[in-house]
Amino acid sequence: MSDRPRPPIDRPAAEAAVRALLLSLGQDPKSPELADTPARVAEFWADRLAGHAMDPATDLKPLPGELAPVPVILERIPFVSTCEHHLAPFEGHATVGYLPGEGGTVGLSKLVRLVQTYAWRLQVQERMAQQIADALRIHLRPAAWGVQLVAIHTCMAHRGVKTPGVPVRTTLLGGHWEANPPAPFR
Repeated sequence: MSDRPRPPIDRPAAEAAVRALLLSLGQDPKSPELADTPARVAEFWADRLAGHAMDPATDLKPLPGELAPVPVILERIPFVSTCEHHLAPFEGHATVGYLPGEGGTVGLSKLVRLVQTYAWRLQVQERMAQQIADALRIHLRPAAWGVQLVAIHTCMAHRGVKTPGVPVRTTLLGGHWEANPPAPFR
């Protein structure tokens, strides 16, 4: 999956697909209980996939003025994403940090937004970690950077091996931190 923006959700087509899915599952989409479900599901997926319309370059602009080049690390940023293989959620937390370099320093909320940009897409955890790391590296040009995602995958809990509660950890480090990572990335 690329970082190219996706067209907006075609809500009428999404609603029709949900109606067809309900019918294929032996359900009556015209019943009072399910009549509004296609619209609710289309709205849910429009929100869930909003990251495709977000551009990390928009948020990763340096703050004005001279700031000390000290490590900036945000820990335990919560996220929920959707497995592209099963359309099942996976959720966890991200630790994202960098040692400012040529690209300067950004506001702390921008790192949260960066995680959201990639979480709110059809995704796999490994690619999401790489996309966040690449965005840091490309847009901030830091002396060091790190990304760690720890998530629980419902596709693993509810199908296949049916083993709930097993966290998956993905860690990427670059620059000076590759050889000597700070404590949050160990």
